[in-house]
Amino acid sequence: MSAADVSRIALELPAEERLDLARRLVESVVAPDSVSEALQEGVRRIEELATGKVKGLSEEEYRKAIE
Repeated sequence: MSAADVSRIALELPAEERLDLARRLVESVVAPDSVSEALQEGVRRIEELATGKVKGLSEEEYRKAIE
């Protein structure tokens, strides 16, 4: 099975299962002890967006916020 096949199948999983898979894949190439705080923070934020815990900004809201 190719990486493209695995990706296609993985993208059909529910969001929570995809997040768990992504976390496990990252940990498989970077030992958990050496995962930087920034990477852990990024994963946490992605999970919050994906699960609806927080709402992201639209492009227009983002541009107004950085002005």
